[in-house]
Amino acid sequence: MSGHAPNGGPVGAGDVSVVICVYTEERWGDILAAVASVRAQSLAARETLLVVDHNQVLLERLSGEFKDDGRTGAVRVLANAGPRGLSAGRNTGIAAAGGRVVAFLDDDAVAERHWLRYLAEGYADPRVLAVGGRTEPIWASGRRPDWFPAEFDWVVGCSYRGLPAGRVRVRNVLGGNASFRREAFDLAGGFATGIGRDGDRRPLGCEETELCIRITRADPGAVLLIDDRAVIHHRVPAARERFGYFRARAYAEGLSKALVARSVGAAKGLESERRYTTRVLPAAVVRGLADAVRGRPGGGGRAGAVLAGVAAAAGGYVVGGVRARRGGGSFSAPRLTGDTEESEGREGAAA
Repeated sequence: MSGHAPNGGPVGAGDVSVVICVYTEERWGDILAAVASVRAQSLAARETLLVVDHNQVLLERLSGEFKDDGRTGAVRVLANAGPRGLSAGRNTGIAAAGGRVVAFLDDDAVAERHWLRYLAEGYADPRVLAVGGRTEPIWASGRRPDWFPAEFDWVVGCSYRGLPAGRVRVRNVLGGNASFRREAFDLAGGFATGIGRDGDRRPLGCEETELCIRITRADPGAVLLIDDRAVIHHRVPAARERFGYFRARAYAEGLSKALVARSVGAAKGLESERRYTTRVLPAAVVRGLADAVRGRPGGGGRAGAVLAGVAAAAGGYVVGGVRARRGGGSFSAPRLTGDTEESEGREGAAA
């Protein structure tokens, strides 16, 4: 990668590049709000990179919007240089970024004023290669649906009940609110293509999980953190407040987890999920049933949703595992060299 600042030392103003991947004009207002929230940071970003995913109309419109932007932390508009999808868009941003740290913000989210400052503070320890934050939902209906368990907020791209509080070491950060030291990509390559989001297709995930596991395999001494003071607020559209989406997303997560486990092994690929399913979710069912007994709204629905979500994810995992055993599918874990990607094939279950 050419033209990048040297690594090492504290991370401060101008050291962080922010990448926002975009794909649809329907989120025009959200995209502008996301950019504005980066510009309002108490720790100034080096730049904001808007990576457009194979949408020429949106590319031209954003290029026109920001063509005369000469301010500090200017916005640069780029076309996704890889295949369609979020992972390739992120890799395009990584390759173009000039910062010692690359942060990612969803296109339908806004960051609180000190978001970048708290992310940057985590890099005081040179062993730290990634720092994530907390993502809070903004429900389209104005409030959380009564039946929707907070333990499943990952379904809508947000932090969920069961994550540890404070600044803590984790297996993986969550992709919509995350940052990585540049060395992480030099060590492990970029986000794998073939898993994760692709526009409005099936709501897959786990690309950041797979990358984080790859990073710690490449450097066993690496530290990955989540700091829950680094907060963003993420819009949840009405369609994602419905049970049908909840179930489909949980099923897709199972498919994705099977693919990741095929690549990195079930022991590492499901390390965090074991605690979640054996401790966090049983407690959620008990809590929901207790609320139902007390006559609190949605208690029984939340307990039922937890059980339905577990069943859907387990079903997806089984289907993904069967496909893997039959030799179905693969994904690519690219090495980022210069401004290009060199893909390293990895077997996995086709989703």
